[in-house]
Amino acid sequence: MNNHGFKKTLEIRTMEYAVNVILFLKSFPYSMIDSVILKQVLRSATSIGANYREANRAESKNDFIHKVGIVEKEVSETMYWFGIMELTWNFTQKQQDNFIRLKTETSELLAIFSTISRKSKL
Repeated sequence: MNNHGFKKTLEIRTMEYAVNVILFLKSFPYSMIDSVILKQVLRSATSIGANYREANRAESKNDFIHKVGIVEKEVSETMYWFGIMELTWNFTQKQQDNFIRLKTETSELLAIFSTISRKSKL
């Protein structure tokens, strides 16, 4: 797959990831404390794909490096909030299954964007 194809595939993957996070978060009832965590996850997880799209339309290599760095930070933040959820929330079996899939995907995205960030600085 050429570089353009990889970028397009990763744009689609990050959009699907955002949709899956949104659907997962909608499965929880509202509570004041939990809503803070839900909003944080929502913000960081959905900004991954949006910022990656911006990176692919960067005006320079430095702009690309900066924007991919933001993506990497947003993925890392999402992992942080998932960690908080894992330590403090009780999941139904279906929520637990979805959570595990999302955590795995988040870890994979972090590895991908860390590699892109590192290689783009060379």
